[in-house]
Amino acid sequence: MAAVSVPNGEAQLEKKLADVSLGEDKTNATAGTVTSTQSSSVAASLREKPAGPLKTPIVDPVESAVPSPPATLTADQQSKYESLLETVKSWEEVPSTTGKNGPVTENEIMWLSKECLLRYLRATKWHTADAAKRILGTLTWRREYGVEDLTADEISPENETGKQLILGYDIAARPCQYLNPGRQNTEPSPRQVQHLVFMVEQSIQLMVPGQETLALLINFKSSKSRSNTAPGIGQGREVLNILQTHYPERLGRALIINVPWVVWGFFKLITPFIDPLTKEKLKFNDNMRQHVPPQQLWKEFQGDLDFEYDHEVYWPALIKLCEEKHSEQRARWVKAGKHYGESEMYMRGGDAPSVGSAPGKETGDAPDGTLEKGKEAEVPVKE
Repeated sequence: MAAVSVPNGEAQLEKKLADVSLGEDKTNATAGTVTSTQSSSVAASLREKPAGPLKTPIVDPVESAVPSPPATLTADQQSKYESLLETVKSWEEVPSTTGKNGPVTENEIMWLSKECLLRYLRATKWHTADAAKRILGTLTWRREYGVEDLTADEISPENETGKQLILGYDIAARPCQYLNPGRQNTEPSPRQVQHLVFMVEQSIQLMVPGQETLALLINFKSSKSRSNTAPGIGQGREVLNILQTHYPERLGRALIINVPWVVWGFFKLITPFIDPLTKEKLKFNDNMRQHVPPQQLWKEFQGDLDFEYDHEVYWPALIKLCEEKHSEQRARWVKAGKHYGESEMYMRGGDAPSVGSAPGKETGDAPDGTLEKGKEAEVPVKE
C-alpha cells in the first residue's frame, strides 16, 4: 500500500467515497483478457493512507502474497466438470421448499462459475450427481435465506463494535476475516448469523484473481463487557452447517487464539459435526505472523498493523469497495456473453480469457435476459 499523508484524512476519504459512481464500466472485456492492474475509484481512494491509525479496509495483498496455482484437471475430472456444466445449464427453475419455484436469474447464472462447479465437485469427491444436487440445494437456500437481499443498513448494527472485520490478506493472498467474540454487542438472534453470512459474501467479493478461499482469524480474548466469548451450541451448529453445506472449499485457513477452557469445551461438542478437511485447516494458538504478513496483521492479533475500528469510517468504505468489485465483475461477465461456467479469474480482472473466447465450445450464454441451450427454445430469465 502506498503511504500518502493526507490532511483531514477521514473527511477527505468520506468525500471521495461519496463522489464515487458505481455505475461506471472500467473494464475492457471485449479484448478477451482483463488484467488485474486496472484501478477503480473506490480502491484508489482507499490506497491513500491518512495520518494516524488505519480505519479502512486494505485493498491489496503484499507483493509476496500470491495464490497457489489451481491444480490441472485430469481427463476424467474434466469430463465430469463438462457433464455437470451441461446438467446445470439444463435447469429451468430453482426449486422452493414452499413449492414456489422460480426461473433461474442472471445473478444465479453468474454465481454458477467454472470454479463454483469445481468446488462442489471436489466437495463431493467428484460425484457429478451429488454435486448437482448440492448446487441446486444451495441455490434454493440462497433464495430462501435471502442472501442477495441482506443489506448493509440491516446488518450495520451488528458490526458497530467491530466484532467482524475484513482487513488485509494472508501469505497466500486470502482475504482475512477477523472475528472478535469479545466485542459482541447484541443478543443471540437470526441477524447474528445473517451478519456472518453477509461478511463471508463481502470477503468473497474482495478475493484477488486466482484466489477462492478466505482466512478466518478468531480471537476469543474476553473483554470487560464480555467474559464468556463462546457462542451457543445451537448457533454454532447452524453456522457450521451453513458454511460446510453452502460455502464448500471456501475456507483456506482458520487461525484461532486465546482459547479459554469454555471455548475448548464448545469445540469438543461441535467436533463431531466438522468434516475432516475443515478440521485440518483449524490452527489453534499458532504464531499468526507465520500466516499473515505482519504489516497487514492487526496488532490485536499479534501483528504490526495499527488499526482502529471506527464504524462510521470503516463500514461505508467496506461496502463501497465490495459494491464496486461486484459491479466490475458483473460488467465483465455481461460483456463476455453472460456465460454459465464463466471463469472467476476472468471476472475478477485476472490475466485469463473468458470461457466464451474458446472456439467451438458451447457456453450456454444468457444474452439479453435469455438462456441459449443449443437449438432449444429460449427460457426467460428474470433479474
